[in-house]
Amino acid sequence: MAAIASAKAAIRTEIAEKLQLLTSEEKQRQSKEVLQKLLNLTSFQNSKRVSTYLSLSNEIDTEPIVRKIIEDGKECFVPRYSKAGMEMVKLNSMEDWETLPVTSWGIKQPRLKDQRDNALDTGGLDFIVVPGVAFTSSGLRLGHGGGYYDKYLKNIKESQAKSPALVAVAFKEQLLEDLPITENDVQIDMVLYAE
Repeated sequence: MAAIASAKAAIRTEIAEKLQLLTSEEKQRQSKEVLQKLLNLTSFQNSKRVSTYLSLSNEIDTEPIVRKIIEDGKECFVPRYSKAGMEMVKLNSMEDWETLPVTSWGIKQPRLKDQRDNALDTGGLDFIVVPGVAFTSSGLRLGHGGGYYDKYLKNIKESQAKSPALVAVAFKEQLLEDLPITENDVQIDMVLYAE
């Protein structure tokens, strides 16, 4: 386990260094290309209840994804983290998104005290845009190390009759040939990245 943990830590450092070298123009270019690939997916087009993470500057920009979900009349759910774990709660509009407070990690997130629909309690999810640090083209994923998404994805797969589509969006610099994983790491269906 210790060897896997240190291998994961080394990869996180390596990817962070690669992403630091990307210009904001290059990040925008790749984000636009990945957005187009996402919008072309039949599973996205047919989904009604979609969850997406809210991006940091070193991640594919998810703001256009949030905007598209809302414009298309789909229900949009975003992560809310606490000591108890992570839940996906409903985002009501773009105005709602714009006024979300920012956490100490620099991530927009609905306040814990805000009453919001929880995806698991109100009908589940059809499609989840999954974040991560590194991926393989076959769907192996290395997260940020908190295990929040792995636990959530396991939970939702067990609690829903039909598993949601699990799709990651990534910069091409985040793709690797292989990743060290454990039985707790959930494999995703697809990784979308720019050429």
